Amino acid sequence: MSTNSPLNGKVALITGASQGLGKTMALAIAEGGAHLILIARNRVRLEEVRGEIEQRGGSAQIFPADVTQWERLREIRETVAQKHPKLHILINNAGINIRKAMTEFSLEEWRSVIDANLTSAFMVSNLFVPMMKGQGYGRVINMTSMMSHIALPGRTAYCASKAGLLGFTKALALELAPEQITVNGISPGPFATEINTPILQNPELNHQFVSKIPIGRWGKLEEIGKLVLYLCAEEAGFITGTDIVIDGGWTAQ
Repeated sequence: MSTNSPLNGKVALITGASQGLGKTMALAIAEGGAHLILIARNRVRLEEVRGEIEQRGGSAQIFPADVTQWERLREIRETVAQKHPKLHILINNAGINIRKAMTEFSLEEWRSVIDANLTSAFMVSNLFVPMMKGQGYGRVINMTSMMSHIALPGRTAYCASKAGLLGFTKALALELAPEQITVNGISPGPFATEINTPILQNPELNHQFVSKIPIGRWGKLEEIGKLVLYLCAEEAGFITGTDIVIDGGWTAQ
């Protein structure tokens, strides 16, 4: 990486970093010069992401973990702090989706979605935000969703978790503003990632879905990468407490 890279010397932590948007953001931030702390459940995929980062001249540490497990997250923080006492960028990206009617949900399934999408963001932020204070710079990005703003049938748990995450984002932004730490949400619309596999693998469903997107296509992963890189730059220091919807116009309808 060039010493002139915009994020040179920064340390960034990303959850759910082994695939999809998490992987895309990790590669983009690494290209920007930051050292990456990558957390996800799948060790093999994490190692693949680290390999790609290192091939491009970057550096990364990987921590296989379930982000709903407090003690495991606390262990990761202690390990990270030994080498990197300061953290600059935190991206809460990990999440799951269960698609079914509300009356068909078990309590365990409901809680699993809320824990993975919302409570994990609280736990990771609670543990790692203290490492971001006192620097006059910091970036927290929570991956909300267009489902923070609109809804679809069969998404009650997902919508509830993402709407909650948006509220968490706004409140945390006000708390951290005196530290010059910005907190924003990114609400992706339809992107061709693993979480949307059920739609992508069903031609009829896929056609119906794309027909509802004014731009007429799925989002490209690199479009998220460039947005995240901008939000982490010094030039984005006046953007906080808001949510950037990147959905091809879906929620404008």
